[in-house]
Amino acid sequence: MKKLLFVLLILISVNSFAQSSPQDIINVFFATYEKDAGKAIKELYETNKWTERIKDDIDKIIGTVNGFTESYMGKYYGYEIITKKKFAESFELYSYMVKYDRQPIRFIFKFYKPNNKWVLYSYALDDSLDSEIQEAAKLYYLKLDKE
Repeated sequence: MKKLLFVLLILISVNSFAQSSPQDIINVFFATYEKDAGKAIKELYETNKWTERIKDDIDKIIGTVNGFTESYMGKYYGYEIITKKKFAESFELYSYMVKYDRQPIRFIFKFYKPNNKWVLYSYALDDSLDSEIQEAAKLYYLKLDKE
């Protein structure tokens, strides 16, 4: 029994720390998010030891996502990638649309690799997709010159 418990602990710790890419971290995040949104946020920030300095801000974000209850946002339907941007070999941004009955929410993840391990650089969420889509459809963004 002790051997089984020891093996399970090793497997859990390997799974937590074996995330070799930003996409791996995001995959683990969304797998946890579906079951416990607050825990997913907490574990996401744990990839970077420097985030301990912003614990109050992290607690606010956890409160926000824990507020996305079924009675407030409706059913959760998953997520879709909006865009991925690679700014350098060591800095990447991922933007996802998280789908609820009521409305979509955008999650933005920025990852940094200072040495040999990817860590969360920043995380943000917003609900401005609707206004951005409307703005993008304005005439001054459209190419009207047809040659």
